Amino acid sequence: MARIVVLGAGFAGLWAAIGAARKRDEIGAGDDIEICVVDRNPYHNIRVRNYEVDLSDVALPLAQLLDPIGVSHVLGEVEAIDPAERQISLHTRSGRETLAYDRLVLALGSEVMRPDIPGLADHAFDVDTYAAALRLEAHLVSLGRSAPSPGRSTVVVVGAGFTGIEVAAEMPDRLARAGVSGSRRIILVDPNSAVGATIGAHARPVIETALSSLGVEMRLGARVMSIEGAGISLDSGEFIAAQTVIWCAGMRASLLAASFPGERDRLGRILVDPFMRVADLPGVFAAGDVACSLVDGSHPTVMSCQFARPMGRFAGHNVVADLAGQPMLPLQIDWYVTVLDLGDWGALYTEGWDREVRTIGEAAKATKQTINRQRIYPPLSGRKADLFAAAAPTVQAPPPTYGAR
Repeated sequence: MARIVVLGAGFAGLWAAIGAARKRDEIGAGDDIEICVVDRNPYHNIRVRNYEVDLSDVALPLAQLLDPIGVSHVLGEVEAIDPAERQISLHTRSGRETLAYDRLVLALGSEVMRPDIPGLADHAFDVDTYAAALRLEAHLVSLGRSAPSPGRSTVVVVGAGFTGIEVAAEMPDRLARAGVSGSRRIILVDPNSAVGATIGAHARPVIETALSSLGVEMRLGARVMSIEGAGISLDSGEFIAAQTVIWCAGMRASLLAASFPGERDRLGRILVDPFMRVADLPGVFAAGDVACSLVDGSHPTVMSCQFARPMGRFAGHNVVADLAGQPMLPLQIDWYVTVLDLGDWGALYTEGWDREVRTIGEAAKATKQTINRQRIYPPLSGRKADLFAAAAPTVQAPPPTYGAR
């Protein structure tokens, strides 16, 4: 029996596995092809919701999603990949193991960058993973139960990109829900001179208006020198007393991408063709945040579920087609939107690579909630037919707009 191994069960990995099972079923190769998913967690994390107030339904058991379609799951940490020998070294509960494969889908995603800043590892929080989000939530709840003290009601968010903006915008509501009383302060720190430096001139004024209305303070053009339990020091000489520092300063592809020869982009992502194949490595596909593809012929994919999900579906379909000697399907996406959550103020919806503003406020918030709570979720019915229908190698239409300008 040939074995397909999918590394990672995030947006790309989950849909690669379901897409592969769908194609396997379509060609009647259930007895000939084994599909195995490897992930360190027993759940699929709706990662883009880790900044939100309510985390009750952002971790979906993999068994609920994979068992109905005959895909196995290995709980383990990937330590090394040997593409020459087609083997993966894992650390599982039983110790170190080796897993061989005939075809591989690399979907190990991305991780927040953690530079060598004194105190960062010991004192900063993040929302990079579900476990990290739970740790932050527990910390906020503990602050709500503690007596007033310096920095108790102050949150510093480092990084004014997409994640940092969403974390900062949601924080007033999170502090209130956690019972953190007093004069609450949220401060957004970034080395760039403008908030959302990569977001573009059309959208930036909307973001600035929203953050101002939410009372979020800015420290732009500032770099972090050190972090301690009592606060954070900036290169301006300012020390901000804060018991909560949240690190959202940049992403990079999984370091295991370096296991493969060939070119990578500035984020460490492996370059793939429209079929999600890794160049010069027969039998290896990659999808999601660990991969970079020019999906419209000129623009590279962005690290987001907007691209990870279709990349996964096509990678899953194509890896089985490749194994079975059948034609593969190229992924082409001719639209791009950005929907940025801005807390109680609402949201921002833009269209195109120039990010032209389409809707703002409550109208854009309705779109954001449709995405975060419906569109990016796999079917939870436990029915194979529903899962396979959702994994078809097609590209969804853009999300709905409400009250477009």
